[in-house]
This record gives sequence, C-alpha cells and structure tokens, in this order.
Amino acid sequence: MWQQTIIACVLFMTIWAFLWFSLAQLIKRNDIADIAWGLGFIAACLVTSYTATGEVLPQTLPGILVLSFVLIWGLRLSFHIFMRNRGKAEDYRYQQWRKEWGMWFLPRSFVQVFLLQAYLAIIVVSPALAVLQNTNAETTLLVGVGSLVWLFGFLFEAVADAQLKDFLSRKKSPDQIITAGLWKYSRHPNYFGEITQWWGMYILAFGAVGAWGAILGPAAITFLITKVSGIPLLEKKMLQNPKYVAYAKKTSALVPWFVK
Repeated sequence: MWQQTIIACVLFMTIWAFLWFSLAQLIKRNDIADIAWGLGFIAACLVTSYTATGEVLPQTLPGILVLSFVLIWGLRLSFHIFMRNRGKAEDYRYQQWRKEWGMWFLPRSFVQVFLLQAYLAIIVVSPALAVLQNTNAETTLLVGVGSLVWLFGFLFEAVADAQLKDFLSRKKSPDQIITAGLWKYSRHPNYFGEITQWWGMYILAFGAVGAWGAILGPAAITFLITKVSGIPLLEKKMLQNPKYVAYAKKTSALVPWFVK
C-alpha cells in the first residue's frame, strides 16, 4: 500500500510541476515556483490521503492534525510570498538563472526549478504522508509534543515574517537592515521557525505511526535551508553590506541566542 501511495503521489506531483512550469512561461516569471512550494505540500497530502484510504479527509486524529498543519503552513506561506512579490520584478535568483542558462533555460527551468521542487516537497512532507496513509495512526503523548513543537515553529516563523514585512515598509535606505524583534537574536528567525515546524511534524508522525524513515523529511529541509538554497544564498548577497557584516559578527545565524 505504501509503495502504491508513493507512486501515485510522484505521478501527481510530476503533473503538478508541469502545470506550474507552463504557467510560469506564460507570465514569464519562474519565481512563481516559490508560491507553488507551499501549495505543493497540500496537494501531496490530499493525494496521499485519498489514494491510501479512499477519503480526501483523514479519519484519525493524527491524520487530521498533520493535514491541518500542512494546510495552515502552506496557505500562509504561499499567500505571504504572493503578497511580497506582487507588483515587483522577478526575484533576482531567477533572473540570474535566465542569464546563466541561456538556450537551456526552458528544460533546466522545468527540471531544476519545478520538477525538483515537487519531488523535494514529497521528501520534506514525508512525515505527514506517513500518517495520512496509515488508518491505524495512534494518538500518543508524542503526538501532543510534536503538535506543540510545530505550533511554536509556526508562530515563530509567522512573527518573524511579519516583523520583516513591517521593516521593509519603513526602510529608508538600501543598506538598512533589520535588527529588532526576533531578528535581534537570529539573522534568520523565519528559517529557524520553518525548520522547527518540520521537526515537530516528525515527532508527531513518530508518535502516531513509528515512522523512523520519515526523519528524512526534517533532515532534508534543514540541509536545504542551512547549506543550499536558504541561508547561503541570502548571506552571499547580504554580506556585501558592511552593516550586515557587523550584524553577523554579533548575531546567531539560525538558532536564536543572546547578542554577543
């Protein structure tokens, strides 16, 4: 059953990637992939639940919890990114890839942006998928602990994003940086909240169905954010600003901590 569910999910997410890729070419904005990211998690969960049980909505409490968490997280993130990008030019990362990829722009966009993202979403959300495909998921103490950890991470990320949005609306010069609120204790508090949520989801899944292998989900998002597309890309750009260099010397990169 688990193998059939995964195959169905992979096939659906391949189609999902192609649809978003096609839309991106119509509007000439590959950064729409950032909006599709959160929605893809929701799609993967709904397909998994239906394929495994014949019901779109789960019948167990752990299943209801993980689907609710993914819905809340995915919708908030996609809406936040949509509002952030509205009325602006395509994100600088995607503009750079347009220049670098040249004649290979279309195939590399599909494979490296949309298809890769769709498959990564399956991996990251695997703790939730493990719960949704299991009709015997149990409500245990770890389910409660994982839910609390997830809620803490969600609120942390949402507050950090709100503080950043408020700062950007009042920013007076290009080199001005945010150093207040949660950003006083971490250079990337939103990423800390994001990672915390997925570890909370894993704790929940482990408590509900003993999903050892699903640890790949939070491990993957932690690696991506800290080593690949999250912090490294932002730091590479921001460290060109002397004010950010001084800020970085006294502020934790990820885990909130006291200012040095």
